[in-house]
Amino acid sequence: MRRTSPTATAATILAGSLLTVATRAAATSTVLTVDQNGAKGAYATVQAAVDAAPKNSRRPVTIVVGKGTYHEVVSVPADQPNLHLIGATGDPADVVITYDNSAGTPKPGGGTYGTEGSATVTIAANGFLADGITFENAFDEQAHASQDGHQAVALRTLADRISFYHSRFLGNQDTLYLDAANKTDIDRVYVRDSYVAGDVDFIFGPATAVFDHSTIDALDRGSTDTNGFITAASTQLANKHGFLFTGSTFVSNAKAKTFYLGRPWHHLGDPLAIAQVTVRDSSLAAHIKDQPWTDMAGWSWAAARFGEYHNTGPGAGVSLFRPQLTDAEAEAATPAGYLSGTDRWKPWTHHRADPHA
Repeated sequence: MRRTSPTATAATILAGSLLTVATRAAATSTVLTVDQNGAKGAYATVQAAVDAAPKNSRRPVTIVVGKGTYHEVVSVPADQPNLHLIGATGDPADVVITYDNSAGTPKPGGGTYGTEGSATVTIAANGFLADGITFENAFDEQAHASQDGHQAVALRTLADRISFYHSRFLGNQDTLYLDAANKTDIDRVYVRDSYVAGDVDFIFGPATAVFDHSTIDALDRGSTDTNGFITAASTQLANKHGFLFTGSTFVSNAKAKTFYLGRPWHHLGDPLAIAQVTVRDSSLAAHIKDQPWTDMAGWSWAAARFGEYHNTGPGAGVSLFRPQLTDAEAEAATPAGYLSGTDRWKPWTHHRADPHA
């Protein structure tokens, strides 16, 4: 397959489709297209386009993905920074990247994939951006009820300055793995106007991540007591910032008071993994438990860094079991406070809803 001319503009490639800030930023960069119908100059798979993209680019490299369901495993290696993956229609339901490996799925040649290897999409390059894409792990838990290892990652990040807009992350256990190449790295992820669905520990890992005006959907597993856990952060003690949910909506089809907001994950028993999660100015439906934080594998939730601030809805509350931020702490618990860093990264200013972007 051939790629389009490096001089082609994103506006040309996306004529008639929704213009996003990502395509504006990439207007003079290399543009590749993916089209399952064999359009001239397009690649048939997302991975083929990734493989063809320039290495070590300092400017955005845009891959425009045409409408369709792409049944493939995709990996963006560390030597392909600044890659922008853009759904051609702007609707994430139209562009779906999906696969169905789980931690317990046998690998060709022996062994199993493990949690890390189960990911449908793995991002190991800095500066990655996605807009209008669905990332899915379609592993069927019921069909493989007797199999060990139901962890099934839709997307795993292993790099810094990664952002998602108007995207979806679909799975059950371990949907979104916000990892780091090295556990002491401060790798930052921004998720805006997006949707995450799952049941057990479905947003987890050591990265610093902000979920801004997004929907967090906890899926019913049929229990009348505990259906699951939304987060399992493994933030390093040296990192002040783990997961921040702000202006977001927590929903569920599960029974009331059957989901925890989170529990502290000490990966491989790491004593320096002290979870940090803040939920603020968000709407919590009735599925959230009155005591929304819980222990994990013998590690106490009270020793972690969990907090809430000005939440509303039937799942919100204030008690000894629900630590609240002070007003002074809340002033720092913002996208800027979590993500700006010494490089002054400001991904929250770049989204379609912002008329100043």
